Amino acid sequence: MMDRWDRFDKIISQVEQFVLSFFLAVLILVAFSQIVLRNFWETGLSWGDPLARYLVLWIGFIGAALATKENKHISIDLFSQWVSSVGNTLIKLINHLFSTFISGLLAFAAFRFTQNEALFGGVSVFGIPAWIPLIILPIAFGLMTLRFGFRFLKIFFTILFTGANQDDTNSR
Repeated sequence: MMDRWDRFDKIISQVEQFVLSFFLAVLILVAFSQIVLRNFWETGLSWGDPLARYLVLWIGFIGAALATKENKHISIDLFSQWVSSVGNTLIKLINHLFSTFISGLLAFAAFRFTQNEALFGGVSVFGIPAWIPLIILPIAFGLMTLRFGFRFLKIFFTILFTGANQDDTNSR
């Protein structure tokens, strides 16, 4: 099961990296166009600023999902220097369980928020329904939940079946 997840996660990561690069290029192009149009022709693209805001949202959340995949997400590691390697493994296990729980709650809240936006029927840039640009919220939090959850399971099953110390850097 874990090998399938790792292969699937690698494909997801490649898609995320492509989308992230593409959106960053579009963001730079839109921002540059806005600056040039405003400074030289005293005009701008009416859709430029809203599009830039949505692109920043997508870039930020895709980046957070990728950071979770690469195990570079924000982590508070206060006690690891004072405990044994077994203690470190248990701290990582608890940390991943807590992160899974919080990410799951945020995924659920983001799903409800996006669902409410769809029910409200608002419109965003280019006349696109407002919920569509916000769909990245539950997707990214869902991916983070899965990634934290599978990292937790890897460590848990390693402890359970081998009793060995699990180095978290190898659990990606």
